[in-house]
Amino acid sequence: MHKWLETLDKGVVCCGWNYCGQRLVAGYIDGFVSIHDSTDPISVPSLIQSFRWKASEDVISNVIWVPPEYGDAIACVCIDGTVSLWEEVRTDDEPLSWKLCLQLEASNVQVLDLQLGVSSTSLLKMIIAYSDGHVKIYEFLDPLDLKKAQLQAEFPNVIDSVSNIRKASCVSASIAWNPRRDEIQHSTFVLGFSADLPQFNSAKIWEFDEAHQRWLPVAELALPEDKGDKVQSLAWAPNIGRPYEIIAVATWKGIAIWHVNMSSDSSSGHNSSKKVALLSDHDSEVWQLEWDMSGMTLASTGGDGMVRLWQSNLNGVWHEQAAIDCGAVQH
Repeated sequence: MHKWLETLDKGVVCCGWNYCGQRLVAGYIDGFVSIHDSTDPISVPSLIQSFRWKASEDVISNVIWVPPEYGDAIACVCIDGTVSLWEEVRTDDEPLSWKLCLQLEASNVQVLDLQLGVSSTSLLKMIIAYSDGHVKIYEFLDPLDLKKAQLQAEFPNVIDSVSNIRKASCVSASIAWNPRRDEIQHSTFVLGFSADLPQFNSAKIWEFDEAHQRWLPVAELALPEDKGDKVQSLAWAPNIGRPYEIIAVATWKGIAIWHVNMSSDSSSGHNSSKKVALLSDHDSEVWQLEWDMSGMTLASTGGDGMVRLWQSNLNGVWHEQAAIDCGAVQH
């Protein structure tokens, strides 16, 4: 039996779940943001709205929680391209409130996706994908200060030289940060676009080269016949001891499951990857992919109004474990 945790107000555009704090953040069409807390952090029987504020004069298109080791904070993306970071502040003299830490002003290109992750050096990084097919990476040098972020890198999501490629026009992008973090594993993320130029589309894994202080493409998750396919969504599975990484990539053909061997030595510029499954039961656009905390179950939502759960059996064969009918859903 399924039970609603909370009914959100009309005008919700996006939301994000905080696994550690059992909290929900929602962004609205009128520029408001609301925080919803669990009345019981253990069983999570219901959620109540604990705070609501005006974060922008424009539509909030995405809200993302900052990794929990950096405190209770969120990043907001507005439809005009503005990015802002908000932090929950509690002092002896003032009541609990959410205050603006950082704001990146809008530019002439739209923000399509944003993800936050912690690198192997424990520095917080913010990855932003733009509608021109480029990605910018910001770094926070002080873990206790989210007010200061410096631009570390900017590059297009292509492997070959872009000197002869015209400017791309992208309608969506998806970023997935590698959740695994240790002394051997380099900082890595996977990025894919839905663009008018095929070179920008395919999902590519980018890895930070500490020796030369630059980001390099180390794998492309697409077969030769699939390299121009537009990416709809990505998800990098948590790794609890596998010798390889698992990444899900959704295109119009379905959800591809990839096994990637991430070598600690990326001097060759490439890591071996293998497509092990193609899941196509949605038979429509895939909106979002999410792994569970063990990295064993994949949840997908799509234009068919269904939430589908996927798992692989002991033989490595992927199958649909469950399907939830969400009724008539508007994306």
